[in-house]
Amino acid sequence: MRMLRPALTVSGAVLAGMMMSGGTASAATGDVVVFQTELQPLTQYENPEGCHKLPAAAHVLTNRTDKPVKIYGDPFCLTPGLTVQPGYGSHVAPGSGSFSA
Repeated sequence: MRMLRPALTVSGAVLAGMMMSGGTASAATGDVVVFQTELQPLTQYENPEGCHKLPAAAHVLTNRTDKPVKIYGDPFCLTPGLTVQPGYGSHVAPGSGSFSA
């Protein structure tokens, strides 16, 4: 049981360091555009920063920023994700996804 405690402390320190370093990055310049259906207007996120939950009917995400955008399968940007480079797009799973910039 003693060996488990130091491992948890190190993991907590690493997680805290990652969270602190994430806040120092500058926001992406440009916009992320999400297509849902032909009956709905495009959803635009201007100069996105941090985690954004995708609309319920999201179908395609286009990265029109100057930085990579990461797509996740959960609404909290926690699961491993796909990176979309500037000027590219990707299909997204409708219902519960998110992206971070």
